[in-house]
Amino acid sequence: MARRTKIYEGKAKILYEGPEPGTLVQYFKDDATAFNALKKDVIDGKGVLNNRLSEFFMTGLNNIGIPTHFIRRLNMREQLVRACEIIPLEIIVRNYAAGSLSKRLGIEEGTPLPRPIVEYCYKDDALGDPLVTEEHIAAFGWASQQDMDDIVSLALRVNDFMSGVMMAVGIRLVDFKIEIGRVYEGDFQRLVVADEISPDSCRLWDLKTGQKLDKDVFRRDLGSLTDAYAEVARRLGIMPEQAGNGTGPTPIN
Repeated sequence: MARRTKIYEGKAKILYEGPEPGTLVQYFKDDATAFNALKKDVIDGKGVLNNRLSEFFMTGLNNIGIPTHFIRRLNMREQLVRACEIIPLEIIVRNYAAGSLSKRLGIEEGTPLPRPIVEYCYKDDALGDPLVTEEHIAAFGWASQQDMDDIVSLALRVNDFMSGVMMAVGIRLVDFKIEIGRVYEGDFQRLVVADEISPDSCRLWDLKTGQKLDKDVFRRDLGSLTDAYAEVARRLGIMPEQAGNGTGPTPIN
């Protein structure tokens, strides 16, 4: 296999230089981390499942006119994506109280929120990805007001799509996080959904039983993470070929 240029390595993915200008190859690892990487493990097949699931969601978004960085899946662990300038924010959309929102506000997990709530965290592992406001974002120049309007619109459209898709297969979309990138076409800038959308970056609960089908299984030692992710893939009709034998979202707090 030809040696490739590594651009970046995160907790769950590696980015390599792509085959054409303006592209990258995104490789999904089997590494699982929680609590800002204080808890770590390697889960066989996780990268394959996340690659297939993210492909499914990104393709769906592209098909309904929500722009993403996804171009196509290359193999069981890799996908071709557009190179983009990542805005240093995690955009979190919450439909039900869970995780840090429940702890901060004393709201019982699973409580429906009056409307989807959009939150922002500054992407910095050393700082623990702190919660920030639109005032911080404007003051430090991370995004313009027009960018923020577009980001909220994108996030809520993703929420509508994801909520509907998951509800149809008996899964409640509790919350999720996305990252947004800037793609430049000449002098024109376009915002796109970047990174990944997978059970690593969503909270997914079975509608009837409340069973967790996301990274909380790993965070809270609730069983097999691979089995949980495979159940999501099974319900969505995604059949990974021999998960774990492939080539080769930072969780919401």
